[in-house]
Amino acid sequence: MERKCLECGTTVIGRVDKKFCDDGCRNNYNNRINRDATNAIRNTNNSLRRNWRILKSLNPKQKSKTTRGKLLELGFNFNLYTRIYTTKAGAVYYFVYDQGYLPLENDYFALVKRE
Repeated sequence: MERKCLECGTTVIGRVDKKFCDDGCRNNYNNRINRDATNAIRNTNNSLRRNWRILKSLNPKQKSKTTRGKLLELGFNFNLYTRIYTTKAGAVYYFVYDQGYLPLENDYFALVKRE
């Protein structure tokens, strides 16, 4: 049985389970299939990366304090974070990868870095 490349339709030579004639066709096929999800994922990852950079720039010593206004001024998006950590005392930290923040009173935030 002759097998055809899923991307370009040329004859595939090699292993029985091989689906593409070369890596270029495999990459093109997968990029085309995943195109719809890719833009949303790329935009979300870019926003998460921006949040991480902002937290890192404001927290050079691994523990510091800042205001909501300063975070918003730098373009921080409070709706995007990678995990939530709740302490035994009930304090809720929001993390963007290894950089986190804890909402305090009067629109202040404690910034921390988790090892």
